Amino acid sequence: MKSKTITINGREVEFGSERNLLEVIRKANIEIPTFCYHSELSTYGACRMCVVDIAGRGIVTSCTTKPEAGLSVKTHTQEVRNIRKIALELLLANHDRSCTSCVKSVSCKLQDLANNLGVDQVRFKKTEATLPMDESSDALVRDPNKCILCGDCVRACYEIQDIGAIDFAHRGSKVTVMPAFGKDLAHVECVDCGQCARVCPTGAITPKYEIAKVWKEIDNPNKTVVAQIAPAVRVAIGELFGMKPGTLLIGQIVSALNMLGFDKVFDTSFAADLTVIEEANEFLKRKTENNNLPNLPHAVQAG
Repeated sequence: MKSKTITINGREVEFGSERNLLEVIRKANIEIPTFCYHSELSTYGACRMCVVDIAGRGIVTSCTTKPEAGLSVKTHTQEVRNIRKIALELLLANHDRSCTSCVKSVSCKLQDLANNLGVDQVRFKKTEATLPMDESSDALVRDPNKCILCGDCVRACYEIQDIGAIDFAHRGSKVTVMPAFGKDLAHVECVDCGQCARVCPTGAITPKYEIAKVWKEIDNPNKTVVAQIAPAVRVAIGELFGMKPGTLLIGQIVSALNMLGFDKVFDTSFAADLTVIEEANEFLKRKTENNNLPNLPHAVQAG
């Protein structure tokens, strides 16, 4: 059976089950900039950064275009690069560009793309007023002045967590992302899962850091400071240092936390084991007394 191919920048590239043209292009090791595209989420096509030039069709968004045999695609023509650059400048015009104090400064996709596309000045004026930050949540900080309306957080909340705590509001140039009725995150159905912060390409939604508070407590001689780490940390942290995935570093983590000044270090699984024991004892007590039993299947209640 003859394989299906697409011509990308003059080179024949085979494709198979890829969802869209963007995935085929990236499979060919050609990088296309995106903001709103995420492999775990539905295709949205809002940021217009992934535009390409298809012979006979003109400029299209590659994330919303299905691959077809015989297409001839160019990814970095002068026109395509100008469109991306103008789109980026428009985003930056109303963006809070205090990069040096932003927690995403070293990992901001907007900053990376501005450097890669050669955006050394923004030719457009700011048209929106500065909005207040939402620090009501115990886990997240939402800064609407850094939102680029990519919709990643909205789709993550709906499609991954099935919560829908945030969504688009208003129309036209006034469109924004916010919790329902303009409330703070702490006053809606947000479960503090952090999926929105994980997919946000800028500093619009970030984890709430309390590092300064921790240092203050460590310096308090009258307080015993305890660190509790999740089981996944002992494995995942090694990848950040270039180690083989799955490398266990629990000893190094405990040593590092002790050197920082923590008096004791516990694993979350230890507390989980204690919880299981306490729950089992509570259930046995209720079962023995036949009082306040949970809604269990009949066979379990019958013993």
